[in-house]
Amino acid sequence: QVQLVESGGGLVQPGGSLRLSCAASGSIFSSNAMGWYRQAPGKQRELVAAITGGGTTAYADSVKGRFTISRDNAKNTVYLQMNSLKPEDTAVYYCNADRQFRAVVQGTSAYWGQGTQVTVSS
Repeated sequence: QVQLVESGGGLVQPGGSLRLSCAASGSIFSSNAMGWYRQAPGKQRELVAAITGGGTTAYADSVKGRFTISRDNAKNTVYLQMNSLKPEDTAVYYCNADRQFRAVVQGTSAYWGQGTQVTVSS
């Protein structure tokens, strides 16, 4: 069983930065693929970024060059560094985990966090 807890959300002005964290319990963290999704009001949940156990990453086109996903296996934590934030980045951000990278990317992961709100507004 893997439990995921997100933190780091908040209110930020356009052009600002935030770093989200997702702390995972369970000894299999280092072998799990991890991802970040977001869901804005009235919209479907969408993939933001994903990372394999070996550190290979993938990003949605809308965040390439602005967001960076990383992981610290010693701390059982995955991060999402978000720079140059835009109002359209406003959403609840969720992390997910699975042994299979495809499941993380497709959104069929076994494990999900409860989400953290990110609001980009002046």
